[in-house]
Amino acid sequence: MSAQVWPPISHEQLIKEEEDSLAAELEWLLEALQDALPSLKSGLEECLALLAPQESGTTLALSTHRSETVKGFVTRLSALLTFLNQALDIIDISTWTGDPKNGSFISGQLRLLGDIINEAKAIMNGGEEVVGGKWWEDDFNGDETDLNLPVYPTLSPHITLTPSSLLLTIRTLVPDPSASTHNTTGTSTPSSASGPSLTGLSLRTRLTQILAPMPAPTHDEADRTFLYRGAEVKVRNKVRVEAQDPSLMAVGAKLSAVWREVEGWRGRMAIVMGEDM
Repeated sequence: MSAQVWPPISHEQLIKEEEDSLAAELEWLLEALQDALPSLKSGLEECLALLAPQESGTTLALSTHRSETVKGFVTRLSALLTFLNQALDIIDISTWTGDPKNGSFISGQLRLLGDIINEAKAIMNGGEEVVGGKWWEDDFNGDETDLNLPVYPTLSPHITLTPSSLLLTIRTLVPDPSASTHNTTGTSTPSSASGPSLTGLSLRTRLTQILAPMPAPTHDEADRTFLYRGAEVKVRNKVRVEAQDPSLMAVGAKLSAVWREVEGWRGRMAIVMGEDM
């Protein structure tokens, strides 16, 4: 099936009419986007309000499932994430500072806004690939004021985010008995000398491990070796405790809604401007 223009026009005139039509559609789309930006900004501001510091903090219970291996509470005084402020700045620039009628500029701002919100969602989901996810590298718990508990060289507490909760993981560490140097993925590489010993592990502790070895660990990091505070260690025990946080659940849902809206506008702009997503 085909369509024809009647009365017939020249090819050059047809191309000009198509360009004029796309320009008019882009102008309309940019005006509609300006009407939608306050709604996007409002959604991000609601996320900020949910995570903003409170005078008394948000106290969340901590307890291991069906046992009291770990029991206590954590007070979230401030979980304000900088990427939300960055996203709000992009919206303000798109509205007031930049040229709201420049398609290329607005398209670039939408791409940047979508990437920042997508990064925020990734941080909310947790995992090793996000900032603070690698407990052996991002040792922010090295100061005893972080968790208000004494520092033990063989104990590694680490707090990360999940979509609906704060996740506290406590690991007990032992030196790697292997003669090889291992990287953080668990694979061995040759080395002429082993790394420094983990501070706090005395000769008596090492003899105890040899003469009365503990049962082999069964957790997911049992076969990996980590470089922690300059020493190669293995994880003997691993305990995970989740503290459900209604604010994080709400922020996750709102961020997903804002991200879908931004992606929708990116798709419309790409179609009209002939760009790839």
